[in-house]
Amino acid sequence: MAIAKAERLMNLALCLLGTRRPLSKRELRESIEAYLEASSDDSFNRMFERDKDDLRELGLVIETVENLDGEIGYMARRDSNRLPPITLDAEEAAALGLAAKVWQQARLAGAASGALQKLRAAGLPEGVDPYEPHGALEPRIPVHEAAFEPLMLACRDRRPVSFDYRKASAARPGPRNVEPWALECWRGHWYLAGWDRDRGAERVFRLSRITGKVRTRSGKYTAEVPDVVTVRETVAGWAGDITDRSALIRLRTGSGYPLRAKAASVRELGDGWDELEIPYGHGLDAWLVEFGPDVVVLEPAELRADVVDRLRAVAKG
Repeated sequence: MAIAKAERLMNLALCLLGTRRPLSKRELRESIEAYLEASSDDSFNRMFERDKDDLRELGLVIETVENLDGEIGYMARRDSNRLPPITLDAEEAAALGLAAKVWQQARLAGAASGALQKLRAAGLPEGVDPYEPHGALEPRIPVHEAAFEPLMLACRDRRPVSFDYRKASAARPGPRNVEPWALECWRGHWYLAGWDRDRGAERVFRLSRITGKVRTRSGKYTAEVPDVVTVRETVAGWAGDITDRSALIRLRTGSGYPLRAKAASVRELGDGWDELEIPYGHGLDAWLVEFGPDVVVLEPAELRADVVDRLRAVAKG
């Protein structure tokens, strides 16, 4: 069956590439034996649409043209399907292979493998093996969140989405309507950066806090999409990795080791408490709340107020 489909796809591609004018479905059916053997018109139509989508997925540019009589025809112009030779040195090929191996545990594994096959067909040097190991460490980016794939597709297609999101300070999730910009992996966690339509501002969402299904919405974006560097800086800022000041906290002895790892200084206070100076950036209040009664914010006052507000919200449920 696989050989029969491959032969059918090859014959369809040759027909579309070899014609000088658009060919109708009827003409294509009469030219390809597998289509002639279809049991019905509906069966042929389904087969043809699948084959056409498969060829496009493989990179063939198929044009749809309507003639003066309103009949739809198809063709693949040679100039639209001709790529310049691809030249990659050993280092570039190794980098592509490394990128492909990163995704081997995710749903993108098939796409990454297919991309390397296309590069080989387009001129990747035969002596270069992009899968050859180049070190003792093997990079992996695990993707466990169900929201990853629909959000990745929404970012690619520039389609608004809606989902339920549980903030760190909230006991229950709330609805979000977002224009997704990009997905970023930061410190082992996946984040979505985008424009929150309800709040009229940019926001960053941690994928592990998205509950339920991600639903795509119709319509165009209302906000301009920033460049990749700006998006990454936005994610870093919301993740708390961009800091311009310090906070002073009390931390119970023997607890809060992630906070201690970030501390600029630690001083023993006695009675089971230590005093830490830690970097203060966006999202620190949400992080401190996770340590519950083991942390007391001393300064600045606005950080202390934010932590207290979050604790009260959690207490109210």
